[in-house]
Amino acid sequence: MSQGQSPGSVPTPAREPAASPTEEQVREELSRVLACHEFRTSKRSQDFLRYVVENTLQGHADMLKERTIGIEVFGRPTSYDPSDDATVRVKAGEVRKRLSSYYSDQGAHNPVRIELPSGTYVPEFHLVNAPTPASAEQPMAAVPVATAGPAIESVITPRRAGLALAVLAVAALVVWLVNRPATTPLDEFWAPVLNGLTPVQLCASYVPVYGVDIDPSITPPSGVGDFTLLTDQFVGGGDLIATSRLVAMLTRLHRAYRVKVGNDVSFSDLRSGPAILVGFSYTKWKQISNQMRFFVDGYRRPAGITDDGKATEWVLPGLPRDRHATEDYAIVSRVFHPDTHAMLVEVAGITQYGTDAAADLITNPELMAEALRGAPSGWQKKNLHLVLHVKVISGAPSSPTVVKQYFW
Repeated sequence: MSQGQSPGSVPTPAREPAASPTEEQVREELSRVLACHEFRTSKRSQDFLRYVVENTLQGHADMLKERTIGIEVFGRPTSYDPSDDATVRVKAGEVRKRLSSYYSDQGAHNPVRIELPSGTYVPEFHLVNAPTPASAEQPMAAVPVATAGPAIESVITPRRAGLALAVLAVAALVVWLVNRPATTPLDEFWAPVLNGLTPVQLCASYVPVYGVDIDPSITPPSGVGDFTLLTDQFVGGGDLIATSRLVAMLTRLHRAYRVKVGNDVSFSDLRSGPAILVGFSYTKWKQISNQMRFFVDGYRRPAGITDDGKATEWVLPGLPRDRHATEDYAIVSRVFHPDTHAMLVEVAGITQYGTDAAADLITNPELMAEALRGAPSGWQKKNLHLVLHVKVISGAPSSPTVVKQYFW
């Protein structure tokens, strides 16, 4: 008789190694995860998970180190030291919690599961087998039927009814206090802008574009006369995305707004109530923003952000003419403007990528909380500037990082 086996026992068949999902299955699962509630509310968690999954699928798992992720995903400088900044470790822990929450509920029956084991940034992918049905149904235990006892007459007096209502009211108040959403830095940022009943003016700018009336692939332009300056025809792609983010936020907050484009925006509009200017550094309204300390100067060479009119290190020296940048800088301003005597929010990047990322920041509670970390006491009632740096990965802006805060 062999050791470890009881007489008459049936040997347990060896378990076959689980098959691995294909790349296509993993990417389909990644799309499901990124679209779920747990990840849809956190762009940084989305960026992190997408980055580690794609690098693993492409055979670059050895690159998934804390410092590399900090630089590539969270825009940390090349001098970044993980021992001084726990952003990557904290975000990895948060991603693990979000994955656990998703797979314990909405994703419980998904055919593929993405896991991020503790102590590593390399995800694992597993095929999930459907549970096998029980070989035989277990008989249900008989439930004893209680015999009816003598009926007890219920006596409800006005006093008892009043006490019951009071208890219910107190319980409802306690539940509301416990479950009401906490005030976030994002709420505090927007409070001075949205505290009235006047509709918010949401203003997108036109981008000047030179058009040609000939087909350049057949007859190349031969001189300046072949080009026509179009000043009121086109809105930048990043400006359009930024405007859509702000529309979605204002709709969610049930706040009235009016969208204005280009020349439809008058000085009277800006004086009539709070306004949000999207990408206005190249328009006639630059005379409003260039009076502030930080200003996006796209015509300076190299293009960059000025500080009281002086050049700064926040420039794009290698910006190609097609403006397909690998990084960008942007400004977020919230001020009570002395000329309009109304609250004014400005969102502007050197290129479209910065404008898009800046709008993402001022509509995302998680990004805003990080951006205002270290803000002075009472910042909620002060004017403010945030200067942002944005990395552009595969043609899309990553989550911005704040390189300068200014409050007054």
